[in-house]
Amino acid sequence: MTRDATRQDRDDSTLPPPPSPAPGLKYHRIVLKISGEALCGEGNFGIHPDTLQRVAAEIAELSSLGVQIGIVVGGGNIFRGLKGASAGMDRSQSDYMGMLATVINSLALQDALEKHGVPTRVMTAIEIRQVAEPYIRRRAMRHLEKGSVVIFAAGTGNPFFSTDTAAALRAMEIQAQAIFKATKVEGIYDRDPARHEDAQMFTKLSYDRFLVDRIGVMDSTAVTLCRENKLPIRVFKLTTRGNILRVCKGENIGTVVEA
Repeated sequence: MTRDATRQDRDDSTLPPPPSPAPGLKYHRIVLKISGEALCGEGNFGIHPDTLQRVAAEIAELSSLGVQIGIVVGGGNIFRGLKGASAGMDRSQSDYMGMLATVINSLALQDALEKHGVPTRVMTAIEIRQVAEPYIRRRAMRHLEKGSVVIFAAGTGNPFFSTDTAAALRAMEIQAQAIFKATKVEGIYDRDPARHEDAQMFTKLSYDRFLVDRIGVMDSTAVTLCRENKLPIRVFKLTTRGNILRVCKGENIGTVVEA
């Protein structure tokens, strides 16, 4: 066992016992997917401190109710791999830069969560041992069982795969009950609600309909993974305070994608 692993086990042993799940919760272990753009607030770039603290406060509330939470954060507020590739950069190189952007967001979210008293671990698919642990599935599950929030950074560690796909993959690996996809809109619409006033929101949607209609809320690889493993996807608006808890209770908000 490495020195890092020994220290990690010792740190876990000092944590108080995690709370038992509160009554009325539909989901007890989730993966929350937050886009990098959601951390910008009303801006287009960087991290908005007030937005970061508000998101951290909601996650802290959910954690205090005994929900085991894994988080995947995008990096689009800092660098987007596809945008770099479209500007002539090598796709693999630009995707690795995007992965590093997710690490920056993950460290910022970890700091915000710890300021709310939530034990938090950042685990990266690319090794950066000075700032985070390498991702090991069993260790991640141990952290969750001990009451820590686990932030999965650097996507899958491979170019050409989105952070949506990373969220689906990690959810399957840690045996989560659902993926929570937090966005800037209320749910999934039949057309862009920003451009069409008559856009209609779906309350339920099948995986097949999602894929056939090529809905852009989540990439097809991630949705296909969820379909093959019967993992529900809950899509809802992040900026409405309390929505994360409402979805965790199973309330009928946003859109549910399932079989």
